[in-house]
Amino acid sequence: MLNTRWIIGLVVLASCIPHTSRSGSGDTDGTQKNPAVFERFTYQGQSLEQVAAGPTEYRNPILSGYYPDPSLTRVGDDFYLVNSSFTHYPGLPVFHSRDLVNWFQVGNAIDRENQFDFNGLTVSRGIFAPDISFHDGLYYIVSTCVDCGGNFAITATDPAGPWSDPTWLDFEGIDPSIYWTGDTAYIVNNGAPAETPKYDGHRAIWVQEFDWKNREMTGERRVLVNGGVDIARKPIWIEGPHIFKKGIFYYLTAAEGGTGDQHSQTIFRSGSVWGPFIPAKDNPILTQRDLDPERPDPVTSTGHAKFVQLPNGSWWTTFLATRPYGPDEYNIGRETFLLPVTWKNDWPAILPPGVPVPYVHTRPALPEGPGTQLPTSGNFGFTEEFDGTNLGMEWMGYRTPGEPFYRLRNGQLSMDCDGNFGDLSGPPSFIGRRQQHHVASVSTTFTFSPQVNGDKAGLAAVQNDRSLVFFGIERIDNENFLLVSTRDKSDEDIVVGKTPLTKTGVMTLTIKANSGKMDFEYSQTDQTHYLIKDMDARILSTRRAGGFVGTLIGPYCESRQTMRTDDLRAR
Repeated sequence: MLNTRWIIGLVVLASCIPHTSRSGSGDTDGTQKNPAVFERFTYQGQSLEQVAAGPTEYRNPILSGYYPDPSLTRVGDDFYLVNSSFTHYPGLPVFHSRDLVNWFQVGNAIDRENQFDFNGLTVSRGIFAPDISFHDGLYYIVSTCVDCGGNFAITATDPAGPWSDPTWLDFEGIDPSIYWTGDTAYIVNNGAPAETPKYDGHRAIWVQEFDWKNREMTGERRVLVNGGVDIARKPIWIEGPHIFKKGIFYYLTAAEGGTGDQHSQTIFRSGSVWGPFIPAKDNPILTQRDLDPERPDPVTSTGHAKFVQLPNGSWWTTFLATRPYGPDEYNIGRETFLLPVTWKNDWPAILPPGVPVPYVHTRPALPEGPGTQLPTSGNFGFTEEFDGTNLGMEWMGYRTPGEPFYRLRNGQLSMDCDGNFGDLSGPPSFIGRRQQHHVASVSTTFTFSPQVNGDKAGLAAVQNDRSLVFFGIERIDNENFLLVSTRDKSDEDIVVGKTPLTKTGVMTLTIKANSGKMDFEYSQTDQTHYLIKDMDARILSTRRAGGFVGTLIGPYCESRQTMRTDDLRAR
């Protein structure tokens, strides 16, 4: 995985023009002369690891699939959690739980087009590593909009929203979090060192007081940790810091080692929030990099932990990790895990060296919360009939919409085909759900009649604009084909299999994923046919595609009749 997530300053291609209200989401009475119409979307997923949780146990990960950089806070008997979302929209998913095991998504903190502008950005820019906290009747999220404004704070009286427009905060770096002590607040974050960097990946952790009443930074900004646990060893990418207090000590916990399989979690402590912070002798307190990479059902890339204390005084932590199917290969992104924190000699620990992250663990000492209607862990599935007035909050697209590009009516999703992958000036005509299991079957029933060459509609499985799979109908050389095409870190679509279509009409498409392979089947009547079996789907792995996200799968359409003029010229 890339180890350059701190770099702020992506240059947007000069050929991209400002977005001009050509797409969005929701219900509208508008019409489109040739939309793609989707009647059903079905997902069924199964984990590679075959484990079962007993009545007093829970199963890791607690949030399966693309839910990275978890931050949680406790307010009375309630727990709230938020994840990174980069340039996906709506963004910053907010979850609620009573038992740290059963989680319900209650909202998206970014759900209005005017909050942030992600247009012009690639998928893995935008919103990095948020932090959620509570003080004096308000919930706070602080985060960084990379290449789209910098560090910010948003607030809400209800974690379900609505959340405010951002207040921009004047300090350098990424990954801010708030430490509250009485009516005083401090923001700690990853920033450039206070010297010329000694090596690639040399970063520092800074602290500064946050005037929460006036929403601005105040006073001195000071380095707490330079480089990491031991700068003589050239530690890289210290990030995701959080401060908390237990007893007489202030503790600083931060990730170190990059977001790939060398990821780890470290701990420091001090008698003052201003430091000096001394690292624990037993650092890192969580990593999987010292385990055999050939072990079965591995969990890797652990880090970005945040601690929380329960009413009984015990401590727990959420953190991100991955479940690769091959050497650092995973298509579903970084996920949210949960483990207890133990204490010895006033130092916390999560896992001893050489101990694998358990897939099953004893539940926290909390009253069991209600089961979720839509599970977030283990094997599960769902069906979307498009029979509501709005899509569920789990659906996401890419970049910031303007006018709606789809509508829900009479049990159908009707999608206008006026945005395409690769045009960074606005969102593609795509809306998807996370692939949450490496073994998954995803299908849709739809109708589409191409009018001109290049018209296409069907299912897309997407890591980013340059790494994706399309399965659907496309018109080529005045003929209609059912085809599979791919982009493998490329701007060009490569057709890997196709068959002529003698008629259009209602069709069901199914993508079957199994680790690094995909099958593609279709039916127009009662008969089902395979178009391709065992296609290499490692192009959707983070290792190959790059970035920090996971695969989304969902309805997509594109039309040369509505494509922007400059994009047609580029093709």
